[in-house]
This record gives sequence, C-alpha cells and structure tokens, in this order.
Amino acid sequence: MEQQDHLLAEARRYGYIEGDQVWLRPLLDLPARHVGQVKESADASLLYFAQRFTLFRTKVEDLLQKIEESDNKGSFLMKALHLKEQVGSYDALGDFESLYRRLTEAEESIKVTINRNREKNLATKISLIQEAEALHDTIDWQAGSEKLKDLRQGWIKTGPVEKHLTDELEVRFQAAVDAFFARKKDFLAEKKAMTNRVYDQYKDLIHKSEALQNSNDFEETTRKLKQLQQAWKEIEGTLPRKQANDLWTRFRAAHNHFFERLKVHIESKRQEPAVSTGGEDNLSRKRALVAEAQALLSQPMSQAVARAKELQAAWKKVGPVRGEESDRVWEQFILACDKVFEMSALEHYVRKRQPTGPEANSPRDQANVRIQALRDFIKYDKQEQEVLEENLGKLNDSPGNDAFRTMLQGKIRAFERKIRTKNELIAMFQQRVTG
Repeated sequence: MEQQDHLLAEARRYGYIEGDQVWLRPLLDLPARHVGQVKESADASLLYFAQRFTLFRTKVEDLLQKIEESDNKGSFLMKALHLKEQVGSYDALGDFESLYRRLTEAEESIKVTINRNREKNLATKISLIQEAEALHDTIDWQAGSEKLKDLRQGWIKTGPVEKHLTDELEVRFQAAVDAFFARKKDFLAEKKAMTNRVYDQYKDLIHKSEALQNSNDFEETTRKLKQLQQAWKEIEGTLPRKQANDLWTRFRAAHNHFFERLKVHIESKRQEPAVSTGGEDNLSRKRALVAEAQALLSQPMSQAVARAKELQAAWKKVGPVRGEESDRVWEQFILACDKVFEMSALEHYVRKRQPTGPEANSPRDQANVRIQALRDFIKYDKQEQEVLEENLGKLNDSPGNDAFRTMLQGKIRAFERKIRTKNELIAMFQQRVTG
C-alpha cells in the first residue's frame, strides 16, 4: 500500500488528468503530451502509468549496469540511443528527465571510449601495415608467408578506425600483402624454370653417360666421361633432394659400369707427368692475369664477365709453375674470377627485384640490399653442400667409386669456394657502408 501511495504521488508530480485524458507534464524541451485515457478511475489510471514508468526505468538501469560491467561498451551505444528516443514517446508518468540525463551521460562516456579505442586501433593497424611493408625485400618466403598470415589475423581482430581513414588503411595493408605474394609468385616461377633447366642439363649428361657405358674405346671414353663428370660438377642450380639423389644415382651407375669394365681391361691407368718449361716466365704471365682479373670488379659487369672468361681461356694456355707459388697464384686468380661471376649474378638478382631501379636508393641502402641477398645465397649454397656431403658419406670404399668420390669432393670444394667468395663480397659491401 505504501508503495502504491508513493507511485501515485510520483504520477501526480509528473502527470495530471484533464477530462478523461492522462497527460505527462512538459519536460526537457518537450511540451505536455497525452499518454493515455482514464479507464476505471483517475487514481487507477495515474497508478497504471506510474507503474509503466517503473518498467521503463528498470530497462534503463539494466542497460546502464551492463554498460558499466562490459569491456566492449561500444556495442551498447545504439541501445542507449534507442532508449533516449523513447523518452519522448513512451507512454508513462515519471521522472523521464533524470533518465534522459543518465542515458546522455552513458552515451558520451561510450563515445569517449569508442574514440579512445579507435585511436588504439589506428596505432595497431599502422603497426601491422609497417610490419607487412617491412617484408618488401625478404626472400624467406615461408617465414614471410607465416608472418603475413599472423598479420592478417591481427588485422581482422583489430576494431574499426575513423571512417575517413578506413579505405586508405585497407588499401595500404592489402598493397603490402599483394606485393609480397606477387614477388613470391615470380620467384617460384623463376625457380621452377631454373629447376627445369637444371633437370634437363643433368638428364642430358645421364643420357650421354649411358650411351658411353658399354664402349670398348676405353681411352677415349675415359676422357669423355671425365668431361661429363666435370660438366656435372659445374651445373649451377639446385633440385629437390630426392630428385637430385635419384639423378645422381643413375649418373653414377653408368660411370661405375664403365669403370668396372675398364678395371677388367687394364689393371692401372698411367698418368703422364706434365713437362714444365719456362716456369719463371709462366709465373710472370699468370701474375699479370691475376692482376687484370682483380681489377675487373671496377668495370661494368657485362664487360667484366666476358673478360674474365677470356682470361680463364688465356690461363689454360700458360704453362705450369713449379712449387708452392703455383697453388698461391691459382687461388688468387680463381678467387678474382669468382668474384666477378658472383657479382654479376648478384646484380642481375637485384635488378629483377627492384623494378624502379636499384640506384634509386642511397649507396648505404644499395649495399645493405646486396649484403642481405648474399647472405641468403650463402644459406642456399650451404644446403646444397650438405646434400653433396650426405651423398659422399653414402659411398662405400669400392675402387669403382673413386672417380665419383673425387668428383663429389671437388664439387664440395667448389661450394666452399662460392661461400668464401660471397663472404668476401659481403666484407667489401660492409666496408662501403661503414666507410
């Protein structure tokens, strides 16, 4: 009874009866408005509309409580706005003004939270964009793909930003993602083409070896097979490990077959000692070739490569040099030529991956790009070297494997030389950066 008396007092405070109509007094900037009709009696009608206000107030308070307890306050903004709109149209008698004020305060608080969250979201999305754009020069495609997968998930989970920034950020993030996968696609296509070329070269050497394995012209065939072994060693590029092992097994089988036949035909192979004349003169000529080879890095690469090949041909025509100096001058010469060939391959690689032109960057940036590329190449060289060492470890001690053992050891040394050459080029570029 006490509660009904209180409700009735509240109803009379905020409403009144005029004729058979129930009216809500003016509130806020709104005039008095009709909310219903008198049914049984004036007091019963006032009490009814006061109770309706109690229901509306409960809805408002429930919403405000949820907003207070929620971590995602922004999701309640539209509900708060909807209840605010109902203040001006809900048929009830009560203190709508205080509810309106509380809903307005909640609305403003939510908007502050939304703005704060959008600022955090903006910072997060800019960071995600920068991380995606930082993959511009990477060639670690697996790690890059995994990184972009994580960045995409982070992008999806990050909430909205101001509407006028949304499209710009989406375009920039997607452009970074698309650029990475476009480069990856080009790389894989190029790698596949290179793999096909390498595979065809190996198959050609296998076919030639198999055509010679039953020859009875032992001396000439021995010479030809050694040439094929050297050609196998000089093939540039890599294949998947199983495919490389299968090709190598087939190639080795043809050669083993011939050399087992050769063992039956002759007991030993005589090696003619080289006749050395004019050693000192030969040494001077070779030192001159070394000096010219070492100066080639300062020339345009196309000219330098052509000249390096000419110098190598000239080297073969120079007679032998006696003593330790022979190995020393040879190491100097081959390292100088290797640097030219490695530098040419490096510049070709850089040009293909910087369509706007590598010279658009600063000298320091140019050097750093080349240093990173050389480090990546060294990683691939080491992987190929491991395959060769694995194959070498599988060879048994049979004399029939001597030729292959020697060839594998030579190819391993060739990769060691390639790695050493690349490290020297890295040191040269690092000196440019620090100097």
